[in-house]
Amino acid sequence: MARPGTLHDVTGALPPAPLSPAAGALVLTLADTTTGLHLAPSHDTPALRGWITFHTGAPLVGPEAAVFALGTWDSLQPLDRFPIGRADYPDRSATLIVEMPSLEASGARLTGPGIKDAAQLSLPETEAFAQNAKLFPLGLDFFFTAGSSLAALPRTTKIEAA
Repeated sequence: MARPGTLHDVTGALPPAPLSPAAGALVLTLADTTTGLHLAPSHDTPALRGWITFHTGAPLVGPEAAVFALGTWDSLQPLDRFPIGRADYPDRSATLIVEMPSLEASGARLTGPGIKDAAQLSLPETEAFAQNAKLFPLGLDFFFTAGSSLAALPRTTKIEAA
């Protein structure tokens, strides 16, 4: 999250399909017995449920109780089902791990904390992220994954269409 829009290559996780290695590494790093994980329909498979339960012990929950959510952009919709935090606890919001067909340093223009001038990232759309940024200090945080690539998009990032 410290360098929004920066592409990183991560390896080491060998999750079952349809989970990418990058998303698998995020789940293994972030999820534990205290973090509710929501699996969107695109990723709600018996093999993936078993892998997550065995390796992390994370409880599988509905979107309203999610600390983390995992799936494709379309299957995670609508976003207003996920917690965006509260005025007294803005950190009690969900982080969505969005599986993408590919990730590139092109497309939407990103500015804000952690970005020297501007960055670009191939987002599935721009309007939802622009609206999310307006909720600050509330809002959702995002990781985008494709194969072994990942990029972060915190709620503090301003988004403009390319």
